[in-house]
Amino acid sequence: MTPNGERPERFVGHHFPQIIPDPDDVAPGALAPWSSLPATGRSGFTLRLVQASLEREHRLLATDPFPDEPEELSFVADATPAPTTSRSAVLVALFEEEGETSLVLTRRALSMRHHGGEIALPGGRSEDAETPVETALREAREEIGLDPQTITPLAWLSPIVSFASRSSIWPVVGLLEGRPEFTIDPAEVDRAFTVTLAELVADDAFVEERWRRTLLRPGADADGYFPIHFYKVPGDVVWGATARVLSELLSLVTGVPWSA
Repeated sequence: MTPNGERPERFVGHHFPQIIPDPDDVAPGALAPWSSLPATGRSGFTLRLVQASLEREHRLLATDPFPDEPEELSFVADATPAPTTSRSAVLVALFEEEGETSLVLTRRALSMRHHGGEIALPGGRSEDAETPVETALREAREEIGLDPQTITPLAWLSPIVSFASRSSIWPVVGLLEGRPEFTIDPAEVDRAFTVTLAELVADDAFVEERWRRTLLRPGADADGYFPIHFYKVPGDVVWGATARVLSELLSLVTGVPWSA
């Protein structure tokens, strides 16, 4: 194990309010998947480019629907294996301004029992018989006031499982007509904000750590380590399942290989 006193400072110079847990052991991770791209490949992410990238990877809802069963989920997101007891969906809400695509993020209310204060995509648990699209649109309306009539469901990203919450998570990509105005439910959301895809693939935004826990995590390497992704955003850090969703989206858009 790495003694706490010998651990390097995390996210040097970047300040954020949430408390990110320390694993039993932590080691430096890999560079961003797009680290070798030149500056010209790190901007100009229009909605047209995003849509073409998702179409190329056969992710459009109109032609290539979501996987049907939980066993088709692409990777384990967290903790030790256990049967999933709930199904959730999140909305990757995108809009374009001045030739750059932005997405919507929220900071969960600090008072929430699970994942309080963490940065997340709008979303939540599915109701009986709801599809992922229906859940994502409903939750986005309830949490931050996005009108479903102004959202065009476009595509999907790989469903994941969070065994920490025993939930499967189904990401839905939706297009907005323009920059949204937010009406926040303070019981669920502390703040809502936007960030461009270009900001997320900037040189200093991405950090990977390799964690190891006393209880072996499925998908760990031979030494028991598994990757955790982080994104430094203004005033906060995105990590965990949300960061994994963003890593897939950004890999698809930048055209670099994606491996869950």
